[in-house]
Amino acid sequence: MRSTTPSPALPVDLSEARRVAVDAAVAAGALLSAGVGGPLDVRPKGSGGDVVTELDTAAEELIVGRLRAAYPGHRIIAEESGVLEGAPGEQMLWLVDPLDGTNNVAIGMPVYAVGLALCAGAEPVLGVVHDPVAGRTWSAVRGRGALGPDGEPVTLADRPRPGREKNPVLAWTQGHRVTSDDPVAFGLRSALEGRCARMLQLWAPLVAWAMLARGDIDGIVGYLPEIVDLPAGALLAAEAGAELRRLDGRPYSLGIDRPASELGFVAARPELLDRLLETTARITNRDGRVRLTR
Repeated sequence: MRSTTPSPALPVDLSEARRVAVDAAVAAGALLSAGVGGPLDVRPKGSGGDVVTELDTAAEELIVGRLRAAYPGHRIIAEESGVLEGAPGEQMLWLVDPLDGTNNVAIGMPVYAVGLALCAGAEPVLGVVHDPVAGRTWSAVRGRGALGPDGEPVTLADRPRPGREKNPVLAWTQGHRVTSDDPVAFGLRSALEGRCARMLQLWAPLVAWAMLARGDIDGIVGYLPEIVDLPAGALLAAEAGAELRRLDGRPYSLGIDRPASELGFVAARPELLDRLLETTARITNRDGRVRLTR
């Protein structure tokens, strides 16, 4: 769903901002790659089973330092540091996820990514996803499409998947607030698993978003997603041609100020969207909550 609405005039050159963000993400990825093989100090983070390591904080410090050097007035929301204020009245805001997939790294599973997004007010206008394991980076500017590792355009139309209309490969993502007995998550997963060939639960949403953007998987369904990593990946997939909707089929806003009632989303190849929405809308009310009836 590449945006056809041009972004308003911005006080930043998005091409230059893309370069800064890509360089920062790649540098953070190199730091992560150098550290994942060694012993890690894994600490609990909150009460939902999330964890944090010294790699998270070190990668975040590197990225924040580069953003501050290039854009000293911009605001930043970082996964570990929280809100870092900028110049008074500044509308440009960076979202930084230095290590998406910390729980994977903690158990030695090499599935993780680095994500950065730049927002004008609440609207994401730039997204960068770097996969340190593969050594590849994807990026997107709102209204200008998505780019792959070699700077080539990335579109879902270039990678058709005939025969997968009835048995798509999906990814599931949920926020850390979701408990194991959450009826919404349980209802959605159960219904979707019965209508797809395979459902991936990578615990690294940015990796799944990059897979959707390049056509490796057919869709992503999310419930109570994390705000720090969502805009970068969702913008990348949307600019590559994916369609995004709320669980009940209504439009899904990428803005980081979306209302609390927007509890989840469906992102998919356009030709598969209706089939997925038939499932999610059937088990959800208008407010996005599960009905648990068939």
